[in-house]
Amino acid sequence: MKTMRNILGYVLGGLMFVLFVPAIMWFASLMPEFWIGSVWRVAVAVLLAVVGISLSVWSIVYMKRKGDGNPLDAFGHEVAPRTKHLMTSGPYRLSRNPMLTGSFVYYAGVCVLLWTWQALLVFAAVIVIMLVQVHTEEKRLRNDFGDEYEAYCRRTGRFLPF
Repeated sequence: MKTMRNILGYVLGGLMFVLFVPAIMWFASLMPEFWIGSVWRVAVAVLLAVVGISLSVWSIVYMKRKGDGNPLDAFGHEVAPRTKHLMTSGPYRLSRNPMLTGSFVYYAGVCVLLWTWQALLVFAAVIVIMLVQVHTEEKRLRNDFGDEYEAYCRRTGRFLPF
Protein backbone atom coordinates (compact mmCIF):
# COMPACT_ATOMS: atom_id res chain seq x y z
CA MET A 1 0.00 0.00 0.00
CA LYS A 2 2.87 2.37 0.87
CA THR A 3 4.52 1.72 -2.52
CA MET A 4 1.27 2.46 -4.35
CA ARG A 5 0.87 5.71 -2.39
CA ASN A 6 4.41 6.76 -3.34
CA ILE A 7 3.84 5.90 -7.01
CA LEU A 8 0.54 7.77 -7.00
CA GLY A 9 2.25 10.77 -5.39
CA TYR A 10 4.95 10.85 -8.06
CA VAL A 11 2.42 10.44 -10.88
CA LEU A 12 0.16 13.20 -9.55
CA GLY A 13 3.11 15.48 -8.87
CA GLY A 14 4.46 14.84 -12.35
CA LEU A 15 1.11 15.52 -13.97
CA MET A 16 0.77 18.78 -12.07
CA PHE A 17 4.32 19.83 -12.95
CA VAL A 18 4.31 18.78 -16.59
CA LEU A 19 0.66 19.31 -17.58
CA PHE A 20 -1.44 21.29 -15.11
CA VAL A 21 0.57 24.53 -14.82
CA PRO A 22 1.30 24.66 -18.58
CA ALA A 23 -2.43 24.02 -19.24
CA ILE A 24 -3.30 27.00 -17.05
CA MET A 25 -0.74 29.08 -19.00
CA TRP A 26 -2.31 27.94 -22.27
CA PHE A 27 -5.90 28.63 -21.17
CA ALA A 28 -4.91 32.02 -19.74
CA SER A 29 -3.27 32.79 -23.11
CA LEU A 30 -6.61 32.14 -24.84
CA MET A 31 -5.45 28.78 -26.22
CA PRO A 32 -3.07 29.81 -29.00
CA GLU A 33 -1.83 27.29 -31.54
CA PHE A 34 1.49 25.81 -30.46
CA TRP A 35 3.49 25.88 -33.65
CA ILE A 36 2.91 29.47 -34.70
CA GLY A 37 6.18 31.32 -34.60
CA SER A 38 9.73 30.87 -35.60
CA VAL A 39 11.59 27.59 -35.64
CA TRP A 40 14.17 29.20 -33.34
CA ARG A 41 11.54 30.05 -30.73
CA VAL A 42 10.22 26.49 -30.78
CA ALA A 43 13.78 25.13 -30.56
CA VAL A 44 14.56 27.34 -27.55
CA ALA A 45 11.27 26.35 -25.90
CA VAL A 46 11.96 22.64 -26.36
CA LEU A 47 15.56 23.01 -25.11
CA LEU A 48 14.40 24.82 -21.96
CA ALA A 49 11.67 22.24 -21.38
CA VAL A 50 14.05 19.28 -21.72
CA VAL A 51 16.70 20.87 -19.48
CA GLY A 52 14.11 21.81 -16.86
CA ILE A 53 12.43 18.42 -16.74
CA SER A 54 15.81 16.66 -16.68
CA LEU A 55 17.03 18.71 -13.71
CA SER A 56 13.80 18.12 -11.80
CA VAL A 57 13.75 14.37 -12.45
CA TRP A 58 17.45 14.05 -11.55
CA SER A 59 16.74 15.87 -8.27
CA ILE A 60 13.77 13.67 -7.37
CA VAL A 61 15.58 10.41 -8.17
CA TYR A 62 18.71 11.56 -6.33
CA MET A 63 16.70 12.55 -3.27
CA LYS A 64 14.90 9.22 -3.19
CA ARG A 65 18.12 7.21 -3.56
CA LYS A 66 20.55 9.24 -1.44
CA GLY A 67 18.23 11.07 0.93
CA ASP A 68 16.11 8.03 1.71
CA GLY A 69 12.91 10.03 1.45
CA ASN A 70 10.72 12.14 -0.75
CA PRO A 71 10.54 15.80 -1.74
CA LEU A 72 6.85 15.94 -0.92
CA ASP A 73 6.43 18.57 1.77
CA ALA A 74 3.63 21.02 1.07
CA PHE A 75 3.65 24.25 3.04
CA GLY A 76 4.90 22.60 6.22
CA HIS A 77 2.81 19.43 5.97
CA GLU A 78 4.53 16.11 5.45
CA VAL A 79 2.91 14.50 2.41
CA ALA A 80 5.37 11.60 2.28
CA PRO A 81 8.28 10.54 4.49
CA ARG A 82 10.86 13.33 4.62
CA THR A 83 14.48 12.74 3.74
CA LYS A 84 16.61 11.49 6.59
CA HIS A 85 19.76 13.27 5.38
CA LEU A 86 20.42 16.82 4.27
CA MET A 87 20.96 16.72 0.52
CA THR A 88 24.14 18.64 -0.42
CA SER A 89 25.58 16.61 -3.30
CA GLY A 90 24.43 15.69 -6.79
CA PRO A 91 22.03 18.34 -8.10
CA TYR A 92 21.84 19.78 -4.57
CA ARG A 93 25.43 20.97 -4.80
CA LEU A 94 24.29 23.31 -7.60
CA SER A 95 21.17 24.66 -5.89
CA ARG A 96 19.30 24.22 -2.63
CA ASN A 97 16.13 23.78 -4.69
CA PRO A 98 17.09 22.07 -7.96
CA MET A 99 13.59 20.62 -8.46
CA LEU A 100 12.11 24.10 -8.43
CA THR A 101 14.92 25.48 -10.55
CA GLY A 102 14.12 22.76 -13.09
CA SER A 103 10.42 23.62 -12.87
CA PHE A 104 11.14 27.30 -13.46
CA VAL A 105 13.32 26.51 -16.49
CA TYR A 106 10.58 24.23 -17.86
CA TYR A 107 7.91 26.91 -17.36
CA ALA A 108 10.17 29.47 -19.03
CA GLY A 109 10.21 27.12 -22.03
CA VAL A 110 6.41 26.97 -22.00
CA CYS A 111 6.31 30.79 -21.89
CA VAL A 112 8.67 30.98 -24.88
CA LEU A 113 6.47 28.52 -26.78
CA LEU A 114 3.22 30.35 -25.99
CA TRP A 115 4.79 33.80 -26.32
CA THR A 116 2.04 35.67 -24.43
CA TRP A 117 1.95 38.06 -21.51
CA GLN A 118 -0.74 35.88 -19.90
CA ALA A 119 1.62 32.92 -19.74
CA LEU A 120 4.22 35.17 -18.10
CA LEU A 121 1.63 36.30 -15.56
CA VAL A 122 0.83 32.69 -14.62
CA PHE A 123 4.58 31.97 -14.43
CA ALA A 124 5.05 34.95 -12.08
CA ALA A 125 2.20 33.70 -9.86
CA VAL A 126 3.78 30.23 -9.71
CA ILE A 127 7.10 31.78 -8.70
CA VAL A 128 5.46 33.76 -5.89
CA ILE A 129 3.62 30.68 -4.59
CA MET A 130 6.79 28.59 -4.72
CA LEU A 131 8.82 31.28 -2.92
CA VAL A 132 6.34 31.04 -0.04
CA GLN A 133 6.73 27.24 -0.11
CA VAL A 134 10.53 27.54 -0.10
CA HIS A 135 10.44 29.92 2.86
CA THR A 136 8.32 27.41 4.82
CA GLU A 137 10.58 24.54 3.83
CA GLU A 138 13.72 26.43 4.84
CA LYS A 139 12.33 26.92 8.36
CA ARG A 140 11.77 23.18 8.63
CA LEU A 141 15.24 22.38 7.32
CA ARG A 142 16.80 24.79 9.84
CA ASN A 143 14.91 22.99 12.61
CA ASP A 144 15.78 19.51 11.30
CA PHE A 145 19.45 20.06 10.39
CA GLY A 146 20.56 23.21 12.30
CA ASP A 147 24.16 24.33 11.73
CA GLU A 148 24.66 21.84 8.90
CA TYR A 149 21.86 23.52 6.95
CA GLU A 150 23.15 27.02 7.77
CA ALA A 151 26.60 26.11 6.39
CA TYR A 152 24.94 24.67 3.27
CA CYS A 153 22.99 27.92 2.78
CA ARG A 154 26.21 29.95 2.95
CA ARG A 155 27.88 27.95 0.18
CA THR A 156 24.92 27.13 -2.11
CA GLY A 157 22.41 29.47 -3.73
CA ARG A 158 18.69 29.06 -3.26
CA PHE A 159 18.04 28.50 -6.97
CA LEU A 160 21.33 29.16 -8.76
CA PRO A 161 24.84 27.91 -7.95
CA PHE A 162 25.92 31.34 -6.68
